[in-house]
Amino acid sequence: MSIRMFHGLVPSRLRSGVVAALSVVLLGVTGQAEAQNMAERLNDYPTEARADYVFGCMATNGRSRDVLRRCSCSIDVIASIIPYEKYVDAETVLSLRQVGGEQMSIFRTTAMAKELVANLRRAQAEADILCF
Repeated sequence: MSIRMFHGLVPSRLRSGVVAALSVVLLGVTGQAEAQNMAERLNDYPTEARADYVFGCMATNGRSRDVLRRCSCSIDVIASIIPYEKYVDAETVLSLRQVGGEQMSIFRTTAMAKELVANLRRAQAEADILCF
């Protein structure tokens, strides 16, 4: 239905109320979609990846209930900053940097690899500040 058709169907004194109501509905739908996208982004890390991170974090920082809470907080903060795909890419680069040889130098020298790792390090630093 075009604006002109809509204009003719609704009396002028009701038009502003109808337009306001439609605006609220559209904003609500848009807000819900944005909230849904944010929730999906925050929950795009599989449970196994979160558990693996917490396990490694606890191995480094101690095995107590408090450390479990802090490590869980840490991966949640990282997940809110970096999409899972980028997290996997950065972890892969870090793993391949540990392998010796000339062929693996690409993972130590390219701008893309450096940026992936830098983004992960920044997210980890923020998580450390917020959780530890």
